[in-house]
Amino acid sequence: MKKYFALYIALLNLFTFNSYSQQSQLKSADKKYTNLAYIDAIKTYERVAQKGYQSADMYKKIGNSYYFNGELESAAKWYTELFAMNTDVEPEYYFRYSQSLQSIGENQKANEMQQLFRQKIGITDKSMNYLEQIKANSGRYQIENAGINSQYSDYGTAKYGNKIVFATARDTGSLSHRTHSWNNQYFTNLYTSELSEDATLSKPEPFDDVVKSRFHEATPVFTKDGKTMYFSRNNFLKGKKGKSQDKTTLLKIYRAYAVDGLWTNVTELPFNSDQFSTAHPALSPDEKTLYFASNRPDSFGESDIYKVQINQDGSFGTPVNLGNSINTIGRESFPFITDENEMYFASDGQPGLGGFDVFVTKINPDGTFTDVQNVGESVNSAKDDFAYFIDTKTRRGFFSSNRSGGQGSDDIYQFLETKRLRCEQELYGEVTDESTKELLPNTTISLYNKQFDLLNTIVSDSKGNYSLKVDCGQDYYVRAEKPEYNTKEQKISISKLDGRTYLPIALEKTKCKVTIGDDLGKCFGIKNIYFDFDKYTIRVEAAIDLEKILIVLTDNPGMKLDIRSHTDSRGTFKYNEVLSGNRAKATIQWLIKNGVNPNRLTAKGYGENQLVNLCSDGVSCTEEEHQLNRRSEFIITAL
Repeated sequence: MKKYFALYIALLNLFTFNSYSQQSQLKSADKKYTNLAYIDAIKTYERVAQKGYQSADMYKKIGNSYYFNGELESAAKWYTELFAMNTDVEPEYYFRYSQSLQSIGENQKANEMQQLFRQKIGITDKSMNYLEQIKANSGRYQIENAGINSQYSDYGTAKYGNKIVFATARDTGSLSHRTHSWNNQYFTNLYTSELSEDATLSKPEPFDDVVKSRFHEATPVFTKDGKTMYFSRNNFLKGKKGKSQDKTTLLKIYRAYAVDGLWTNVTELPFNSDQFSTAHPALSPDEKTLYFASNRPDSFGESDIYKVQINQDGSFGTPVNLGNSINTIGRESFPFITDENEMYFASDGQPGLGGFDVFVTKINPDGTFTDVQNVGESVNSAKDDFAYFIDTKTRRGFFSSNRSGGQGSDDIYQFLETKRLRCEQELYGEVTDESTKELLPNTTISLYNKQFDLLNTIVSDSKGNYSLKVDCGQDYYVRAEKPEYNTKEQKISISKLDGRTYLPIALEKTKCKVTIGDDLGKCFGIKNIYFDFDKYTIRVEAAIDLEKILIVLTDNPGMKLDIRSHTDSRGTFKYNEVLSGNRAKATIQWLIKNGVNPNRLTAKGYGENQLVNLCSDGVSCTEEEHQLNRRSEFIITAL
């Protein structure tokens, strides 16, 4: 019994000891946690600058901290300081400065900075020879007659399940006087043809009697579920002419719904008018925006492309003109939007080969557009080429043309795109904490072109990885944003060849969290306190970095530092030890001279004793590798 009692006592003592040990560890951890100091790096930079120190790098960081947080008035102040130094800065700073100046009403200077920005990135008002561009974009298609054409006008194709739907005048050609204003051709009805796996088309048949009227239906577009249809129709219905002042036939857009396989509830959209035409609808990939062509009063030319929001309840917003980057004094019409957010459209105002040509542009997330490009021959010709449709997965599609050699006034042609217009690459990488190297998930990554138009915005995955599609041979800016970190923007040039481009992004914390044993210098990216060769007199750039340390010590009176100076392996062992010791002492003396109590500071030179890589005596290393060993550390010994 005594034996078991003794064992019980021993176990109790062991448990009690472990309990006290754990409590002690928890207490130590709690103390360590409560002693964490948060250093606001940006505020420190600002206070250093206010003391009169000048540094382009520092002005950039302060200006950026305000710019990326939308405080453009404050950003303008520090960018002004940056440009007052007459330093050669990166193009993006001209752009940011221009934006900041606009916010405070300095528009003339803002325009000057914008012009300088455009010059820096190579934008001039003189565009390249458009024929050279068309030639470069040509030869990418295999084209053949679609096999469904008649002696009358056939045009405009839309995908509907495994069928295509198109407009044809084949059963209305006898109505010689019934022509529509858009192309002065016979009125059309909708026909359908089944599309087989080998891309051949069956014999066309009428689409639907409910949609069909006495006059004109054309250019339909269908929602992905096949339940909603938008299409063009003229405003002659049941023999009654619309009240058009010039007595011409006008086009309108209608909507219909499929119920039990039949189309019903055909209604006119509310933004139509008897004063102008509205036609050729197209849907955005999310089906929340309807694009169309119209000669509304605010159009730039004979017809423009517009967009209108489709509300959740099926109502519509206010139509918006796409602007003069798309629309011209000529005709823009027949928009088509791919699931990759590319817009193809026909224009005779953009530089082309004659008549309507097909053009393409990318729709950016912010609603702007990339450069408009002519898709080239052989889709385009000297005649009218329009109503382009492409399946982005198979790269097969259709377009319409009245070129020579067809069967009627307009014919539908089938194509295979053998080479994409844009060479694409994958831009990828991971986002990490600059100090800890920890991966940073859920970081917002934004992609901008060289004009700073927003192209795409994504979020890094659970491992901090990101991936973006980019065009070959282009320059981009990649912006990374995450709470508690300074926003970072990096420029990247993509090669002209297919492939992948790697761009890792390291973010620094806005507020550094430090505790005993940490290197305070990492908060500010201080790798080395610079001295002239073979000397230990504090240089101006070293004083700027020491001012940051001084401000933190002033704000945290309980903090103590051990200053450690290191060299690379070049030079004798003894020489490096003495030199690093003198530099460590010079650093301490500067801080003491500026008001720090000597009791809070210790210093030592370690020479080449603590190399961070294998670059010891006799080992061949690059200058960058040697630089890693030349470093200054500010180790926190008390808080």
